[in-house]
Amino acid sequence: MDMSDTATGIDGIGTGASAVGTSSVDTSTLWWKQAVVYQVYPRSFKDTTGSGLGDIAGITSKIPYLHDLGVDAIWLSPFYPSQPADGGYDVDDYRDVDPRLGTMADFDDLVSAAHQAGIRVVVDIVPNHSSNRHKWFREALNSAPGSAARDRYIFRDGRGENGELPPTNWTSHFGGPAWTRVPDGQWYLHLFAVEQPDWNWNNPEVRENFLTTLRFWLDHGADGFRVDVANALVKDLDRDDLDDWNVSGDDLPDDGSHPLYDRDAVHGIYREWRRVFNQYDPPAFAVAEAWVNPRRQYLYAGDDELGQVFNFEFAKADWTRASLHRAIEEGLAAAERSRSTATWVMSNHDVPRHATRYALPQVDSPVLHQISRDWTLRAGLTYVAHRELGTRPARAAALLELALPGSAYVYQGEELGLFE
Repeated sequence: MDMSDTATGIDGIGTGASAVGTSSVDTSTLWWKQAVVYQVYPRSFKDTTGSGLGDIAGITSKIPYLHDLGVDAIWLSPFYPSQPADGGYDVDDYRDVDPRLGTMADFDDLVSAAHQAGIRVVVDIVPNHSSNRHKWFREALNSAPGSAARDRYIFRDGRGENGELPPTNWTSHFGGPAWTRVPDGQWYLHLFAVEQPDWNWNNPEVRENFLTTLRFWLDHGADGFRVDVANALVKDLDRDDLDDWNVSGDDLPDDGSHPLYDRDAVHGIYREWRRVFNQYDPPAFAVAEAWVNPRRQYLYAGDDELGQVFNFEFAKADWTRASLHRAIEEGLAAAERSRSTATWVMSNHDVPRHATRYALPQVDSPVLHQISRDWTLRAGLTYVAHRELGTRPARAAALLELALPGSAYVYQGEELGLFE
């Protein structure tokens, strides 16, 4: 398996101003404000062992290819020990490499090779939830209700005569109840898969443990982080209207009042992280995955917090002038409010590839959104993507994206014009 040896599709995706022709990383503290960041999904990028899984050594072997593309950084999706129940976003150990993908020595070699090529390394961090195989969650299951070990996660008593009903009526993002009952009768919250129990960020041990994790990867040469589900860490479960709120997070309010997402207190966490980032020279940065009301995106990207936030309005836009124009204007306005730069992303591991999306009928409507239309393709319904029809706008979209001010985040295979 080798993502980079596929037939050529869309050429010259990187700008490469700071990468091409250099032998070491530029020490500019603001490199990420005008960068092309290439997302690598390690398990599907390059397999060097014949195991059927991509690995860390495979990424290292393709650093010359990535250098030739002209990318300024690589963002590594999770490579931690994991089952994986959710593509590696269920983390067993935040400070190690999945042995099926390599070792810490392999990671160090990758960082060294990338830096020699003038390419930075961005590590994906998953702070909303761990795996149910994490040592602290196993300890919680073996501890009594109300114990210090349980308090690291979100455990609650159930409703009903004998606690047989979950604490709320919420459905997880992946379907089914957002609560799972444990043998002693309590329930734990998982906004995603049952294997992904949510951390309790009101617990000081959890906060300090993640600060240790940040320092660990920065000490191993990482230049920054992509923060998974950055808007969900702080939750308010001590209220009587919880059943009235939707876990999906669609149409979030613009006042921070949702019990699960985009609460104002989350920014105190990221100010703590910024103090850690500023202990390094040059200071580290992070980009937030925060699916929030567009009017509040900018809060995550301030220079006293993470530095950047993804502009998902651009990823959600249809290939129509009105839809793209609106997303660009909103992205630029949000960047100005945060005193940062805009970010542009069209595809990633959560979003169907835009070459496929653009091959389908485009409807400039928030209800008939093209991304949701595209998922019908997976079920064999409605439309069959036309390759030529999708490739033409995908090429034009790449030129548009890379011409916009700010940073472009591209998914592995975009430069090849890959379809979903």
